[in-house]
Amino acid sequence: MSEPVSDTPPDRLSLNPKSPYFKPELLRRGVGIRFKGQEKTNVEEYSVSEGWIRVAAGKSLDRHGNPVTIKLSGAVEPYFQDVAAAAEGAPADEEA
Repeated sequence: MSEPVSDTPPDRLSLNPKSPYFKPELLRRGVGIRFKGQEKTNVEEYSVSEGWIRVAAGKSLDRHGNPVTIKLSGAVEPYFQDVAAAAEGAPADEEA
């Protein structure tokens, strides 16, 4: 049986397919990240409970071809973009 779909993103998620925290079914829904109150679009991995995100450091690649990342600490707020768009788009659709 399939698991019920939740509107809450997981505590930890990664874009790297080799990571144990990679979940393509959740990534297809679109996960947005607010870090210290600002939208971030270059997040490679995050952990809410530990309070950090990993972001790409420019266009640098390591010897395996993966982006070089830096870990930033602070308040992390993940959300599903399809849920956020539905909540924001409902009144706008009625006006159009």
